[in-house]
Amino acid sequence: MLEDAAGGASIDDAFTSQRSTRRTQFKEPAPSELSPWLRLAQALRIAPADLVEASARCRTNGTSIAAELIAAQVITEEGYCRALAALLDLPFLEQVEPSLVVMRKTVRFEALSRDGDLPPIFYYSHEQPLLLIAPLNASLDDLLRLTNGKPELRRRLRIVTPGILRKAIQARSRASLMRRAVSGLAEAAPSFSARTVMTGHQGFVLGLLVTGLATLAIFEFQRLATVLHVAGSLAFLACVLLRVAAAMTARPLKLARLDPGACAQVPIYSVLVALRNEAEIVPELLVALGKIDWPRSRLEIKLVCESDDPKTHAALAAHELHPCVEVIVVPVGNPRTKPKALAYALPQCKGEFVVLYDAEDRPHPMQLREAWDRFRREGPDLGCLQAPLVISRSRPLLPRLFALEYAALFRGLLPRLASWNALVPLGGTSNHFRREALDTVGGWDPYNVTEDADLGLRLTRHGYRVGMITRPTHETAPVDYDTWLPQRTRWFKGWMQTWLVHMRSPRALLRDLGFGNFVLMQVLFAGMVLSALAHVFFVITIVALGATFALKGALPTHHTAILALDIFNVTAGYAAFLLLARRTLSPAERPGFWSAAFATPLYWLALSHGAWRAVWHLIRRPHHWEKTPHPPSRVLVRPPQSETITAAAAMPLDSQR
Repeated sequence: MLEDAAGGASIDDAFTSQRSTRRTQFKEPAPSELSPWLRLAQALRIAPADLVEASARCRTNGTSIAAELIAAQVITEEGYCRALAALLDLPFLEQVEPSLVVMRKTVRFEALSRDGDLPPIFYYSHEQPLLLIAPLNASLDDLLRLTNGKPELRRRLRIVTPGILRKAIQARSRASLMRRAVSGLAEAAPSFSARTVMTGHQGFVLGLLVTGLATLAIFEFQRLATVLHVAGSLAFLACVLLRVAAAMTARPLKLARLDPGACAQVPIYSVLVALRNEAEIVPELLVALGKIDWPRSRLEIKLVCESDDPKTHAALAAHELHPCVEVIVVPVGNPRTKPKALAYALPQCKGEFVVLYDAEDRPHPMQLREAWDRFRREGPDLGCLQAPLVISRSRPLLPRLFALEYAALFRGLLPRLASWNALVPLGGTSNHFRREALDTVGGWDPYNVTEDADLGLRLTRHGYRVGMITRPTHETAPVDYDTWLPQRTRWFKGWMQTWLVHMRSPRALLRDLGFGNFVLMQVLFAGMVLSALAHVFFVITIVALGATFALKGALPTHHTAILALDIFNVTAGYAAFLLLARRTLSPAERPGFWSAAFATPLYWLALSHGAWRAVWHLIRRPHHWEKTPHPPSRVLVRPPQSETITAAAAMPLDSQR
């Protein structure tokens, strides 16, 4: 605790946001506060109606009048702090030099993730040691009592805005945040990190396997072909059975009813959006985020950008961002991955719950409400909720096939796995996390290029459940093969990374997951990859043996068996995929289904291309992140030349009431 020399009064006592748990409990405004507030309101020219509304909202949301007025954009953060400085007769500091801020690393990290006011901070200026405070939630009466009659303390105190002070702490912590983002998981739990792609033991086993296969290829090629066909067939059969099991209960998407209690006092929710070369889509993103139904004083949106991405920075700077929106700049450094950027931003989030979106996402406005309703009603072992991803309608064939795949996955397979309380490999976006669970498992692995599936597996290994909600996030599919292929390559490469990481100790994995989830993990990661790799050889074998049969009229018994097996594999694989997808489509989505269905063989050959390309990339560029471009999905109605589309305009205030 910091105490002033004059009277021994604790400065921290003036801040109602000091917390013993992660969630802050704020004092409601007392009647005695109305007088100083009326003086502030007069200085800030706040209308009485706005003051009354803010007072009501602060009681509902558990915040403060100042926080509600700023969230409603009635006043600015700077305007409030200047008026407060005048009320307290204290100097207002416009700028803070990060190098003069004196804080231990652990205290800096705690301050950046603190729900409520930042703590008083020592600041060694050139004139004299100062104490900086940025009180938005502190009681005005407490601040007045603290400063009255204490000239020594008043000489040292300075009022600053929370935003300026926060930026100084962030700049002071940049190197520490970067080290934690890059090496935090690898140092805390190296067995869960993909920084090392393959251990020496795994390399030895792989070497034996390759040597054995090469020997068979030279001396017993026919036997090798049989072994590979049987292995690929087993992988195909496992995937087919899993899809058929999911299809038995698959239904079109239906929104769940919300408990009215979910609209009571809510926690802080952190929204993370990683942006890299996304300048074109910034206006759409801000509009989509602005539709989220959550009290703005309890919402924080972190737009996470790379420091060497000037176009995205310029696009964001062109808009007047709402006070709840913060741009976090990630320093340049390897690995250049999305999970590294998220790991850098996570310690700077205040929310008890964290949701991740992509730049092109358009989440359902009530998605946070549904997630909070589930988290609130279910136990603390519910660590994550996955929202379904729905691909917007499109005429080209490739996006329609992509939409079928997403429907089968997010409306069929994943809900079935969640209903079993089984392992759920998360999708890359719209993951709602309980922050405590996210911290427990170590957050995102910056070296894994499918950090979502890896995180779902780690959550299960730590005893957390992953569930599904119904309010979707709309996305736009890749429109051409050149865009689709790198994305799919990255996914396959990440699944292989994840399998290699968690299979370093199969015995520990079996102990953590249990037998059922252990087998399921083999199907979801190894099985899906192997079936994609094998598919092209099944097709080649069918064509070759079919042509031989057509020319010669007969085949050896061995070849006939292989031909029948491959035809069964391919037919069953297509049928299970289409059955699962079909059962998840609503009647309005079914027109055009069969035209896309007949193109499934081509799509699966493209999947095989992506899988083999992923093997090559895993060898040559294991941590390279192939960025998927996100062009604007629709033309926004543009205002007159003198106006701009702003996040402020996109952030309706109705949800605050």
